[in-house]
Amino acid sequence: MFKVNEGTVDRTVRVLLGIALVALALTKGFVWGWIGVLPIITGSIGWCPAYVPFGISTCKKAS
Repeated sequence: MFKVNEGTVDRTVRVLLGIALVALALTKGFVWGWIGVLPIITGSIGWCPAYVPFGISTCKKAS
């Protein structure tokens, strides 16, 4: 469906950051923490729509 444009490290950082933000929302009532759902989704599917217009990809290049 989408061409993967996130590397392994990028995806891992996104998911961990997203989990931390959602945890803040649940435990501290930090409303903006719900924005953490977005990096969880993009990290899970490996595609970031914000990278597309700039041609950014953090995936390793195939040899």
